[in-house]
Amino acid sequence: MDTLFYLLSKLAWSLAQPDALLLYLLMLCCFLLYRNAIKLARRLLTFVLVLLIIVAYLPLGSWLYAPLEHRFAANPPLPAAVDGIIVLGGALDPVLSAYWQQPELSDSAERQISFATLAHQYPAAKLVMTGGNGSLIDNELREADYVAQFLQQLQVDSSRLLVERESRNTYENAVNSKLLVNPQPGEVWILVTSAGHMPRANGVFCKLNWQVLPWPVDHTTSPAGLTPGFNLSGNLQQLSFALHEWLGLMAYYASGKTTALLPSQCAL
Repeated sequence: MDTLFYLLSKLAWSLAQPDALLLYLLMLCCFLLYRNAIKLARRLLTFVLVLLIIVAYLPLGSWLYAPLEHRFAANPPLPAAVDGIIVLGGALDPVLSAYWQQPELSDSAERQISFATLAHQYPAAKLVMTGGNGSLIDNELREADYVAQFLQQLQVDSSRLLVERESRNTYENAVNSKLLVNPQPGEVWILVTSAGHMPRANGVFCKLNWQVLPWPVDHTTSPAGLTPGFNLSGNLQQLSFALHEWLGLMAYYASGKTTALLPSQCAL
């Protein structure tokens, strides 16, 4: 069932992501022109142009993404001691890392940087990196295989590290991590992931009865970015981030993988 959910989610997103959707609409326009459906093609092309203008000038993605990033406070107070720290994958690019034979960071680099910072702050805590490869093809390379080398570069003892390299999505991150460390009642664990992704991630952990302390990082929104202005590429990318998370929240809640449509702190 988990594999079916993974495959369906990949297929659905390949059709729903904004840049791909715009391309499909343009392809349809071209097809209609070749079929001499000029009137319909003109209407569809006008619709696509209006969509592009709206996306170019209005920060729709930031408007949708900001509530997710504000769901959990940044830099929350932390206890004097914790039992473990978990970081979700997404900060290391396994393909580039394999090609260049060194850890190569992605746009979500703050996940690993904050993971290392917290590791220094809590030298007795267990460290868990969970991240395989979510690609449908070329998924032999795993992000988790490069985290030890990266942590060593930041002077973190990699012998403390527990690696989970089989997960393909957020749900499997949580399930596999729980199987790996078998957290006990009363233990304190910190969860590190991007702020916009934290509601869905924390919701999965709550559903598994594993209460964690959210440590959101990698913020992308600010008041300056919520005002209209021309930025087609940036707005389109942010809209993809926002729709990916909101659709993910809906799918996870509908399939019983989270505790709420927009999860908050665990209520156990």
